[in-house]
Amino acid sequence: MRYFIQFSYNGTQYHGWQIQPNASSVQQTLTEALSTLLQEKMELTGAGRTDSGVHAQMMFAHFDFEHALPENLTHKLNSFLPKDIAVQKVFEVAADAHARFDATARTYQYHIHQQKNVFLDSLSWFYGKELKVDAMNEAAKLLLTHTDFECFSKVHTEVYTFDCAVAEAYWTVAQDQLTFTITANRFLRNMVRAIVGTLLEVGRGQMTLAEFQEVLNSKNRSEAGVSVPAHGLYLTKIVYPYVSFDSTN
Repeated sequence: MRYFIQFSYNGTQYHGWQIQPNASSVQQTLTEALSTLLQEKMELTGAGRTDSGVHAQMMFAHFDFEHALPENLTHKLNSFLPKDIAVQKVFEVAADAHARFDATARTYQYHIHQQKNVFLDSLSWFYGKELKVDAMNEAAKLLLTHTDFECFSKVHTEVYTFDCAVAEAYWTVAQDQLTFTITANRFLRNMVRAIVGTLLEVGRGQMTLAEFQEVLNSKNRSEAGVSVPAHGLYLTKIVYPYVSFDSTN
């Protein structure tokens, strides 16, 4: 039987989602906890991978287990896991369901605060320069008219295509805090952080809308802005055609 697990994590102490040698990862930590509680060596396949220091408010993975799950597994996992990983629910899905390939949309948010705040420092990026948010939103609209995002992709990465379908991209402001929200069917490595860094150049008046369009057309990572720090980035939502977020385990 195949099961989905929905969880969240603060990525500060982890070198991303994916298991890697000589580094702590969310995948390894969650896999070890699940294996211990189910008394069987488990393998988790995630909905994607987040880089070192990136957080997830909503993440999914699937695993196979040929028995009914123990009672109160969610509670037991949360008791066993460290405080920076939390499981929301575990539920059975179809045998061919896939956490990565079945996802139809993913949403990321990037958080910036513009006044020094000791309570946000590790969960949002402090950026005190004056920004023209209206110009940044005008530039963000151009993302919806584009498909090839090689200019924002990490170089030397193995992907079958640089095409992504962006459904929404916009900035919101609440007092001194800015949030960039972007939803697409898929994302390239480092894509969101590179987009944010480039939009900030627009916001500072260092890049025009026409120049932002030229970056999109260039397919050249060196034409785009620098990548912003990882700790302000959150994976906030993943959509599946068969998962209801109203149910609980």
